[in-house]
Amino acid sequence: METTALSPLRLHAHDNVAIARSPLRAGQQLAEFEGLTVADEIPAAHKLALVPLRRGDAVRRYGQVIGYVKKDIDPGQHVHTHNLEIGAVDKEYLFCSDAKYPSAPVDPETFMGYVRPDGRVGTRNYIGVVSTVNCSSTVAKMVVEHFARSDCLASYPNVDGVVPITHSFGCCIDHHGEGVNQLRRTLGGYVTHANFAGVIVVGLGCEANQMGAMFLAQGIAPTGMIVPLVIQDQGGTQKTVDAAIKAISEMLSVANEATRERVSAAHLTVALQCGGSDGYSGITANPALGAAVDLLVAHGGTAILSETPEIYGAEHLLTRRASTVEVGQKIVDLIRWWEDYAVREKGSIDNNPTPGNKAGGLTTILEKSLGAVAKSGSTALTGVYRYAEPIQSRGLVFMDAPGYDPMGATGQIASGANLVAFTTGRGSCFGSKPAPSIKLATNSAMFSRMRDDMDINCGDIMDGSSTVEEKGREIFRKMLAVASGEKSKSELLGIGNEETVPWMIGAQM
Repeated sequence: METTALSPLRLHAHDNVAIARSPLRAGQQLAEFEGLTVADEIPAAHKLALVPLRRGDAVRRYGQVIGYVKKDIDPGQHVHTHNLEIGAVDKEYLFCSDAKYPSAPVDPETFMGYVRPDGRVGTRNYIGVVSTVNCSSTVAKMVVEHFARSDCLASYPNVDGVVPITHSFGCCIDHHGEGVNQLRRTLGGYVTHANFAGVIVVGLGCEANQMGAMFLAQGIAPTGMIVPLVIQDQGGTQKTVDAAIKAISEMLSVANEATRERVSAAHLTVALQCGGSDGYSGITANPALGAAVDLLVAHGGTAILSETPEIYGAEHLLTRRASTVEVGQKIVDLIRWWEDYAVREKGSIDNNPTPGNKAGGLTTILEKSLGAVAKSGSTALTGVYRYAEPIQSRGLVFMDAPGYDPMGATGQIASGANLVAFTTGRGSCFGSKPAPSIKLATNSAMFSRMRDDMDINCGDIMDGSSTVEEKGREIFRKMLAVASGEKSKSELLGIGNEETVPWMIGAQM
């Protein structure tokens, strides 16, 4: 794709719009598009029409339909939410037609991880304090604050810290319904996460999400490194805090015995996330992350794509990459569920993109989804999982979740992700614990403005100083470095104590 410094990008030969690489002024001549005159002021990352578009015409980006014209558009005009709508798209699901399996690398990569007794590998060595219900969240935070205030952790250099896993749910729901089952699955995934050397689980005592039932449902047994505490049984808030502090103090020497050792990159499980997306996301950071995912999968690792509403309109690209017809059909079934859910709740899947996404150049969910799927690379889709369900297959997999980033990431971490890779165009400040989060900027302006939050700038793909493949290798190297203990920007800022957001389904009674 040869362009001048400010030349708009036509991403596919069949596209009838181009993407502004920098702001375009009305009256500007575009020699690279046969002297096309820009008719409107067009912000960077937004679209302009290359040909006449009449009401009802399909608008194409990436060679795919992103929506339909709702009022006539002349060449050079701004194409955005005022003249483009989602409409209905007929998609052909060709199961397994494009399933690719990469060759193993000649020189396999490694990282320095914590090998747990069951063979799983952690990228961090935390102790967690997990609340079963919102009513025990304050106790969990008080315990964590004690260790943050004191200097006792200085004697345990191999322990990365004490982490709160708190949330706003756990009661006034069906005691046997899917809502409490999903919450237990989520919290169980945190209690047994490879990045935790030990965990205190704190309950109130009268909540719907009973401690014993959660442990039984998730096959968790109390040990010296998994300690359940119930506030009402302990005798109140302060007595529970004291008991938790005592239990953690006894765990620390055991947790400190864990040391990093060299392991295969196959032990990495990376959650793929994007938030605050813009018109550049599908051109720079997302495909670059996809290139890194291809490298990870070639090394035997696992990548978890998620957020079902944000593959809507692009799911046919995933069904073609399904390893089996059954895997492909599971994707279609999820899409159908979300369509029914949107109707039932009197909403629209096109409520996503957000106002910030639209200000950044995106219009419909179809356009956003096509860019979002680029994070998944090009290899076969090997599995489709429920929210927070333990991942059993390797390679690229998909986990059902809403399009809310913290909620999706919470499920991915509960499913076993020991690292998060997060692309952003507008500047999301997300971080997560216990799995560290790597932030990938889609454009250089935002990267420069928010250097304290961003780990890698993918905006240099836009100006031609880097390629998607080069940036993919850089991201993969950063994954290995952070997995080995290098702190990500969100870790340096201390972000991650408030970002656990389980997906709560079912009626609140």
